[in-house]
Amino acid sequence: MLCYFFHLYHGKRYADETGVELPGKDAAWKEATFTAGQLLQDLDGALVPGQEWRLEVTDEAENPVCVIHVFAERH
Repeated sequence: MLCYFFHLYHGKRYADETGVELPGKDAAWKEATFTAGQLLQDLDGALVPGQEWRLEVTDEAENPVCVIHVFAERH
C-alpha cells in the first residue's frame, strides 16, 4: 500500500499531513472523486464567482497524482 495525500485549495492551501494508504493510483483517483464530491457539497454556497476550488492528490514523494479543479464563473 502507498500513502496518498489530499490537499485542498480554497482561498488558501489546506495541506493533508496524514494521508491515506491506498493500493495505487486508480484507488487514489476514486477516493479523490468521492472526497471532492463530499467537500463541494459541504461548501454550501461558499464557492463564489472568480474563485478556485481544487483537490490535489500527491504521493509519498509529493509527486502529483491527480487534480480535481473547479473554477466558478457567473455570466
